[in-house]
Amino acid sequence: MAGIEIDGLDKSFGQTRVLREVSLSIAAGEFVSILGPSGCGKTTLLRCLAGFERIDAGRIGVGGRIVSTPESHLPPERRGIGVVFQNYALWPHMSVAQNVAYGLKIAGIPRSERDARVARVLELVELGALAQRRPADLSGGQRQRVALARCLAMESRVVLLDEPLANLDVHLRSALEEEFAAFHARSGATMFYITHDQAEALALADRVAVMDRGRIIQFDRPEALFRQPATETVAGFIGEGRVIEAEDIRPLGDGHASAFLLGQPVRLRCAPGQRGQSRGKISVHPGDLQLLTDDHQPGIEAHVTRATYRGAYLRAELAAGPSASVPLSLNVAAPASLDRGQRVRIALRDGWVIPDPATPCSP
Repeated sequence: MAGIEIDGLDKSFGQTRVLREVSLSIAAGEFVSILGPSGCGKTTLLRCLAGFERIDAGRIGVGGRIVSTPESHLPPERRGIGVVFQNYALWPHMSVAQNVAYGLKIAGIPRSERDARVARVLELVELGALAQRRPADLSGGQRQRVALARCLAMESRVVLLDEPLANLDVHLRSALEEEFAAFHARSGATMFYITHDQAEALALADRVAVMDRGRIIQFDRPEALFRQPATETVAGFIGEGRVIEAEDIRPLGDGHASAFLLGQPVRLRCAPGQRGQSRGKISVHPGDLQLLTDDHQPGIEAHVTRATYRGAYLRAELAAGPSASVPLSLNVAAPASLDRGQRVRIALRDGWVIPDPATPCSP
């Protein structure tokens, strides 16, 4: 398999700069997701990697070989890269085996080797018994596996997936997440997975690159993105996070800091080297908050603006603070009952001080 090196990549369409100094280093056999909202540049990044677009600055390397610079451009068919599109791109008049073999036939692979490769990869994706079926006779998940098998048959060193689950219902998407994870484990291919769905990205990837306005703003393990966001944008994008202001942040030297949140003393996690701040932003998630039932226990005052039943828990939207100006979300384990307008008291069990070098710090 092959690693991917992207260094200082820029891409513009006319006067619109779509990719801005994008750099990524992806190990051979790694599963990486590119996560971001629509229009952030993630599909353009995939198209540059695949060779469908020329780049304006920087370089792209695959398996130790430079495939794109502003001066040189290796065609897509010579990159050893497979692409799985949203709509599968299967020929409807061909059987499963014929679809998988088509690229090999165009490449001039002899019939005997072609048949052997097709049989091998169809067994790998567990479609050997369906080799003679047409795409119309397959489920959505099976069609997706045909597209993956086609990449494997071409001995693709890297597999690019462009929002492959976007058009599927929620139950099939869950099943296919397991398919992709199993495919990666069996094949060992380097996977480059484009999505706007954070649940997919966090569930599947070894590491996730969060994109915003053409830039990579954090590239890290899923749990690090959730618990230790590097910016306010990442904090608000991952895991229903909320970004709120805390005061008098004082590092304790053990990876934690004391602070005041909405007038209440709290203990937060922070990065090594965190400086003291008179004011700073912190990241919290619904699971970080606890509903207090003891009227004598100090906590943050709030009132319920909305409560929705989510099965295993009740999701409460709150307006917190002395002026009820801070929106928060809280999960309360079922069975539970909260009414709109009800006054509650909450405690913060966990939170993260977002690093911000631009924030004025106290000595």
